Amino acid sequence: MKKTIILLALTIAFVSCKSKAQTVANSTNQKTLFNGDNLDGWTIYGTEKWYAEDGLLVCESGPDKGYGYLGTNEHYKNFELTLDFKQEANGNSGVFIRSTVDGTKVSGWQVEVAPPGHDTGGVYESYGRGWLIKPAPEKDKALKMGEWNTMKIRVEGATVTSWLNGTQMMTITDDKIGAGEGSIALQIHDGGGIKVRWKNIQLTEL
Repeated sequence: MKKTIILLALTIAFVSCKSKAQTVANSTNQKTLFNGDNLDGWTIYGTEKWYAEDGLLVCESGPDKGYGYLGTNEHYKNFELTLDFKQEANGNSGVFIRSTVDGTKVSGWQVEVAPPGHDTGGVYESYGRGWLIKPAPEKDKALKMGEWNTMKIRVEGATVTSWLNGTQMMTITDDKIGAGEGSIALQIHDGGGIKVRWKNIQLTEL
């Protein structure tokens, strides 16, 4: 009986230590991509407006009404990204993964952020195959236009999954995405009249 109790205690202690070690490892792999004060760690592409205001990251169309991107200086391959966004006006934007930008021409894959009825959470390949997957139409109700939304994107190997406010929007496995390399980038769509606020941009490397 005593041996059984001792073994049980040792097992519990081992599991507890393992759990704590995993928690420490996870916290070590997590980083905040936007510091709330400035755009350190990011590069602006194009002439559209990107700036920090009241602890938020703001993007809005400029006079040129063109495409604009804000990309991380570091490249990220396998990760889980969470962020909050609030669309004002048109709100057509997106989150690019494993992407590179030359001028305002982007190569890579966009997880869509758009007004209602325009496939937020789907994956679009710019200057390539176009739409790879769109969420089921009934999932569009997960989007809260004009309010804060939480998006989560998990990228591991060739598989990408997105969630919006806790609703899984899509999952796709694609060899071309699997071979991709590059940064995370936020987008301003062309056409003008776009403004989106972002906060809590957190990334955990896998």
